Parts: sequence; C-alpha cells; structure tokens
Amino acid sequence: MNLKEETIEVLKENNKNISDIKWIGNKRFTIPHDEDLSILDVDYDDGFGSARIAEDLMLVGDGFWLERHEYDGSEWWEYKELVKKPEEEREYTKVAGGMWNSLEELNEKEEME
Repeated sequence: MNLKEETIEVLKENNKNISDIKWIGNKRFTIPHDEDLSILDVDYDDGFGSARIAEDLMLVGDGFWLERHEYDGSEWWEYKELVKKPEEEREYTKVAGGMWNSLEELNEKEEME
C-alpha cells in the first residue's frame, strides 16, 4: 500500500482533496510538508502483522481530520468531521445503565418501567 495514494482515495471518498489539508502532525506538534504531500509517498504493508505508519499521525483540514487506526497490525485512515449541534433537544435523564444502548434506547427503557 502507498500511504499517499491511500490518503488521496480516502479524501476523494469524502469529497476532499490534497489541497484541503491544512496541516500534518499529531496532537502535540505539526511537521513541515510541501503542497503535494510528498512526505506521505511511502509504501507499507497494510495487512495484519504490525503497524508501520506512525499511530499518532493526523492530517487536518477545515472541519475534518484523518487519523490512523489499527487492528492486529492492519491499518487505515479514519475520516472524522466536527459534529454540528443538532437543532432538536430532548429531556433525557439517563446516559448509562445498559449494554450497547443508545441514549434513546436507555431512556425508552426508563419510560416503559
């Protein structure tokens, strides 16, 4: 797998491109890069085994970012966007107490009791 090609593909899937990236780094610092992101032009094995790409690497744009995820050595970019505040507000009283429940499910159970 080529990290730059993988990055371009993930950006394209989310209607973004390389020019939308504002900075590269992690939560503590940025790293210098050129506009074509040549720093990402590295080949790696994205299959199971051990992760090769820095696990804290982030690419950040306006309102979105890509962060690395890994499971058993298989690694990939995960696309994230800032969440917009919903218009609707609900009077829920529970945020915990079930197993794998949503807010709605937890509070429906309370209403049924």
